[in-house]
Amino acid sequence: MFEVKEKPRLVEKAYLLAVILREEERSNAESLLDELDELVSNLGIKIFCKKVVRVRKTYAGYLLGKGKFNEVIEEVGELGCDVIIFDNELSPSQQRNWEAESKVLVIDRQEIILDVFAARAQTKEAVLQVKLARLEYSLPRLRRAWTHLGRQRGGGVTQRGEGEAQIELDQRMVRDQISATKKEIKQVAKIRKTSRKKRLRIPLPTVAVVGYTNAGKSTLLNQVCGSDVLSADKLFATLDPTSRQALLPNGEKIILTDTVGFIRKLPHRLVDAFRATLEETLVANLLLHVVDLSNPQFEEHMQTTLTVLGELGADEKEILTVFNKIDLLKKDDLENLRFSQNYKPGDAVFLSCRTEQGIADLLQIIEKKLGLHRELRSYLIPHDDYKLVVKIRKEGCLVEELPVDEGMMIKAYPSSRLRNDLTHYEI
Repeated sequence: MFEVKEKPRLVEKAYLLAVILREEERSNAESLLDELDELVSNLGIKIFCKKVVRVRKTYAGYLLGKGKFNEVIEEVGELGCDVIIFDNELSPSQQRNWEAESKVLVIDRQEIILDVFAARAQTKEAVLQVKLARLEYSLPRLRRAWTHLGRQRGGGVTQRGEGEAQIELDQRMVRDQISATKKEIKQVAKIRKTSRKKRLRIPLPTVAVVGYTNAGKSTLLNQVCGSDVLSADKLFATLDPTSRQALLPNGEKIILTDTVGFIRKLPHRLVDAFRATLEETLVANLLLHVVDLSNPQFEEHMQTTLTVLGELGADEKEILTVFNKIDLLKKDDLENLRFSQNYKPGDAVFLSCRTEQGIADLLQIIEKKLGLHRELRSYLIPHDDYKLVVKIRKEGCLVEELPVDEGMMIKAYPSSRLRNDLTHYEI
């Protein structure tokens, strides 16, 4: 079967470029370039130059005017860079024009994100969705692969060059692959939907962890659930939804689900492709919006996440904001940020997943948000009613037990149903 062949990624030296129209866009463009820097570095490519170029207007052929264009080409040559990476989205014709003039590989932010997604995808669904996004991205760019062949020969309309015929053939094959991949994704989504239904039959509340990429979502899941989900200081370390069972302080069990992180300027085809993955947020009883408070751009990251949640139809869900990485802030800065955020009590929690500071507060707030809050109670259960001690253990609400002459001294967070059975033994 025909496969889309990407240009070989045998590149080592990158030149990052962002084009802006107004000077007030510069600080945001520089922040986005830093993000692009991290994405590119994760692919093992070294960054030799990062540049923000301001233009009065964008040019259809090269995005830049001829003067700025020549200046960039000259710098690329002097630095010996073998790839130019735009933070802006390039049209297929602009890519071809830049490559023809610069003689180096030219790609944009979208293609970098696709490469990172492809490198991190683990499950069949993630692999298929990355494949679909890559096929849709490659379709209008197939002409780049055939620039060495003849285009249109002279003569009638039916007399075409070999390149033109091959392009049409390849485009048809890619469209067929897109259709086949979409069918495969539907099948995998059905299987996941079935497993989700089975999970929902178990009366456990579900909590979805959402947020900007690298905010600490997987680390939070590991801390709360005692699991070992991959958590790395990398963008898009998690691409597949991961569900684990967690125990609240009162003994109640919940399902916690980690989801793929969001990012500014995420290609729309990837939002669509991963919509099924993010459906976990739509069935959750509560969303934990994890925010990296140590990042200077955290407010923009928050807005990006809320915007995507809105696109998914999950913005009406109850959201608990979790400000993470407070251990990286100075005490005065943290207090100022607490004051500036102006959240009502119970709508936000400040914590550090690394030091575990604030994790206990988070679990208590989750209890209240889910309506699972229970009071700690003490009981003296006689020996002849020991079956109640067994019930308490099974429910998972036991805090402390101590054998005494009269029976068992118990401290627990019993459910309302179990509390009725224990009424006579409360002390």
